[in-house]
Amino acid sequence: MKAIAYRKSLPIEDAESLIDVELPAPQAGGRDLLVEVRAISVNPVDTKIRRNVAPADGQTKVIGWDAAGVVKAVGPDVTLFKVGDEVWYAGDLTRAGTNSELHLVDERIVGFKPKNLDFAQAAALPLTTITAWELLFDRLAVSRDAGATQGKSLLVIGAAGGVGSILVQLARQLTGLTIIGTASRPETGEWIKQLGAHHVIDHSKPLNEEIARLGLPPVTYVASLNQTDHHWPAISELVAPQGKVALIDDPAAIDVRTLKRKSVSLHWEFMYTRSMFQTDDMQQQHQLLNDVATLVETGAVKTTLAERFGKINAENLKRAHALIESNRAKGKIVLEGF
Repeated sequence: MKAIAYRKSLPIEDAESLIDVELPAPQAGGRDLLVEVRAISVNPVDTKIRRNVAPADGQTKVIGWDAAGVVKAVGPDVTLFKVGDEVWYAGDLTRAGTNSELHLVDERIVGFKPKNLDFAQAAALPLTTITAWELLFDRLAVSRDAGATQGKSLLVIGAAGGVGSILVQLARQLTGLTIIGTASRPETGEWIKQLGAHHVIDHSKPLNEEIARLGLPPVTYVASLNQTDHHWPAISELVAPQGKVALIDDPAAIDVRTLKRKSVSLHWEFMYTRSMFQTDDMQQQHQLLNDVATLVETGAVKTTLAERFGKINAENLKRAHALIESNRAKGKIVLEGF
């Protein structure tokens, strides 16, 4: 089968940073699905793994953790899917990635693809959807009763990115929160408004001053999706007493003691935790993907696909990685077909 891989951790400008390879086709066992990959999307985790996790000498590493495709074979213990089902998922960080024609994935972290999306539109969503859903409803424990969240607010730092683009939609459609998104360019600010943010503020300026400028009260919930260490002093200032802060990035250092006097709780969201540790509730990712598929089919949530980069090959993946690393991506970058 065709795949895109790397042999050494290299800068994306290097000719060998990602290469086209041929690998043996995998076989499905246990609760695994063998999926014929039709489309993939690219996430910041792809670039982090490529830069920092080198395969053993002489080996190749396939990355990528978003896919939409068709079930080609099932393991003997599979109960949720059958051959021919169209699926979408974000995979498992401990296994080979989705940048290949055929891919193995545990059925418990796979959902049925929304019927009204093509494979590219669907591939844009799984990883960011799982991250946003878990952050909002599992980590911050936001109520899905709109009445219970009236008068409360959510600040999404980095709202125009992949996770932010779906988080804003989920919060607007499923809660009564006032949503404040951050952006630093007119086009990304407009994107956030289209997705449902009530207010947009400039994250190139101190966020606490931006909140005050709009005359908004302290923020109940903060979702910090990037540059948390840079924004930490402002976050500590703008968050409401007894509020909650959730992170997905990897800040170099933050002083959590600044949250103490307000009794603010801090939460981490890492969507691979359930698959990595085979948690008892691992199948919740199957269910939430199906729930979001329904939201997509009813028009409540739309794909965050922003750019189609052509066929799935090393050349196009390099372009996608470079754009992700520039921190100027809006929405998701998708590749489709081999």
